[in-house]
Amino acid sequence: MTRRDVVRLAIQWKKPPYVPWSLGFTLEAREKLVRHFGTKDLGPELENHMGGAGTWVSEDIGGGCFRDDIGVVWDRSVDKDIGVVKGCVLPEPTLRGFSLPDPKKHRVFQDLAARLDGQKDLYLQFNVGFSLFERAWTLRGMENLYLDFVENPRFAHELLGTIADYNIALVREAAKYDFDAVHFGDDWGSQHGLLMGPKHWHTFLYPPLKRMYKAVHDTGRLVTIHSCGDVDELFDDLVGIGLNCFNPFQPEVMDVYSLLPRYRGRLAFHGGLSTQRTLPYGTPEDVRRETRRLLDLGRDGGYILAPAHAVEGDVPLENMLAMIDTCRGQARG
Repeated sequence: MTRRDVVRLAIQWKKPPYVPWSLGFTLEAREKLVRHFGTKDLGPELENHMGGAGTWVSEDIGGGCFRDDIGVVWDRSVDKDIGVVKGCVLPEPTLRGFSLPDPKKHRVFQDLAARLDGQKDLYLQFNVGFSLFERAWTLRGMENLYLDFVENPRFAHELLGTIADYNIALVREAAKYDFDAVHFGDDWGSQHGLLMGPKHWHTFLYPPLKRMYKAVHDTGRLVTIHSCGDVDELFDDLVGIGLNCFNPFQPEVMDVYSLLPRYRGRLAFHGGLSTQRTLPYGTPEDVRRETRRLLDLGRDGGYILAPAHAVEGDVPLENMLAMIDTCRGQARG
């Protein structure tokens, strides 16, 4: 049985032979592992079960800044993984003079078949980063978009609808390739609830999300998402429009041990290991204990173990190794 098969069983809520995992790291954390293992190819050391390709690409324009495929500039002088938005592509509430690039010519599709051919053993996702709300605010500005929800609702619907159309075109092009799922990244939550509140989420985000998820299912793929923060109040709505697996499953803002059994058979989860408490501040034994507890939670399916976000550089190497070894050990055992 391949690692891909194990993930497929877990997402379908069938009992896998062991709990699959997918461990992600920021650049600083990854460098610790590279120095420890003596290689930049961490694949054999991590044995992650998920792969694929994504639309998040950018070009270096100098001064520590990068421009993404939509035209947003990111300053990575401090945050070297993603960066912070610099400037505003849409300073006024209008799309006049603005257009999204041709999705069929996106750089992600260059040599994609060959890149996926080397990942046949993995569960393959087509990753659409900054997919809707995040793409809207990176173009418009966070405060401007919040004001648009109140003062310019017609424009807000137009902007989000245009972004959804673009995503759907990407999905249809990606359907020509060997993906298992489409993964949409779009943070909606803070530590204490929805950033835009439930009313605005249902008014502005729910309709385009419904169209996007349907487009994915129409291609025969599953829908997985990443949305940080306290967003579990949306799970029933998301399941209703076709969500199959949710990430990052943050234990700091939701009760992972009650949510997984509550959604048994309806929604799978991916994440769960604390990146705010256990990994940076716990001992290696604390990490092993919590990792084992999560593995026990997912024995019957519906769960892929991962840190609740990419592991940060402040996590001790010993804690990273404890997480990796515990995951690999349960598969061997």
